[in-house]
Amino acid sequence: MSRIPTATRESVPQDQLAAFDEMVSQRGSVPDIGPISVMINVPELARRGEHFRAYIRGDESSLPLNVRELAMILTAREMDCQFIWNAHCAFARQAGLSDELVNNLRDKKDLHTLSAEEAAVVDYGWELFRTRKVSQPVYDAALALFGVRGLVELTNLLRYYSSLAFNINAFDVSLPDNITESPLPV
Repeated sequence: MSRIPTATRESVPQDQLAAFDEMVSQRGSVPDIGPISVMINVPELARRGEHFRAYIRGDESSLPLNVRELAMILTAREMDCQFIWNAHCAFARQAGLSDELVNNLRDKKDLHTLSAEEAAVVDYGWELFRTRKVSQPVYDAALALFGVRGLVELTNLLRYYSSLAFNINAFDVSLPDNITESPLPV
């Protein structure tokens, strides 16, 4: 259960009913769990975010799937967001991330034997989350691997999932009943 009730057609801003109806139609019902269950209370905001999500999670992104999923679970870990962690760990493993990497990230243990791409994502994400900046050596390493386009996409993927985590954490969105991952130790 979230701190706010499930949105209804009557509870959302009446000037945004078209966006609400569009999202409900696409999803088949009003979302009652996850970040969209919060964001749909301002349907136009949620609808616009869906465009970014479709880009970054679809075939248009230049980043490989394993890089994107690592960025998502790294964000979940840094933001202590149980919901995103649970939602993306299985996808991260399917995308080729090792159990050791996922489990050590969850438990805040040293990350050994990372590929160059994995190390670039982790170093870049950690610096950005922890210092709000990225040092030149870490920036250069990520740029060399992902190029300008990939680095802009990576930065905005971290931003987008941070935004989702803010919504989940601020509104205390619960985990689904069927969790598949060990929760984050927070």
